[in-house]
Amino acid sequence: MLTNTTKAQLAAGEVVLGSFIRYNDPSLTEYVALQGWDFLVFDGEHGTLEPHQVENLVRAAEFRGITPIVRVPTNQPHLILRYMDTGAHGLHVPWVNTTSEVEAAVRAVKYHPRGIRGLAGTRASDWGITEPLSKYTERSNRETLVVIHIETEEAVAAIGDYLGIEDVDVIFLGPTDLSQSLGVPGELDHPQVMAALDRVAEVVVPSAKTLGVFVGDLDSARRWIERGARYIATDSDGFLRRGMREYLLGARP
Repeated sequence: MLTNTTKAQLAAGEVVLGSFIRYNDPSLTEYVALQGWDFLVFDGEHGTLEPHQVENLVRAAEFRGITPIVRVPTNQPHLILRYMDTGAHGLHVPWVNTTSEVEAAVRAVKYHPRGIRGLAGTRASDWGITEPLSKYTERSNRETLVVIHIETEEAVAAIGDYLGIEDVDVIFLGPTDLSQSLGVPGELDHPQVMAALDRVAEVVVPSAKTLGVFVGDLDSARRWIERGARYIATDSDGFLRRGMREYLLGARP
């Protein structure tokens, strides 16, 4: 693991911008990285990416100086271990609904003494070649970014308790899944969804944690930054969709 520049930016009070990627193509990852993102999130939840594929995407992001992060399918230690051993600098953990689940996620990401993550000579540790594993575990615990998703009504209700859990860096809002949990799937502007998002923002922004959010467009990104969010993620598919539609509508006679 190299220095986690995104975590350093957040510690300095900066806003960081990133994009999710679902596709197993290192060249695409390099191309997207060269656009100037701070971080990229390789999606093992809503994408089909497996750990052996993520490892090459992590390499591509590191090569271009971008922080590689992965979203795991679920909050299970054995899955978290496999994705983190690719060398990812951080982890998005979806569907975390209670404080005990938050603590379990952190412990799965971190090594002793904070956590229980299994230790071996893998790519994440440079196979134990460049430094002793004891030094690597200290550095990994310090540098790894932990992003906890808020995607359910239950998680919103527990948000105040999440703030006291050590080593959670970002509390991340997933508006679409939250709308599903609230019984209004896809209605992101529904009053119930807006009230839940507001509740989380009101609690997290004044705290020592960073508020993160998934946004679908530039206007949403600007609004959330004005509200105090500093970890802003979007989806590369949206740019492809909008760019193609704009071109086709403009070019077709």
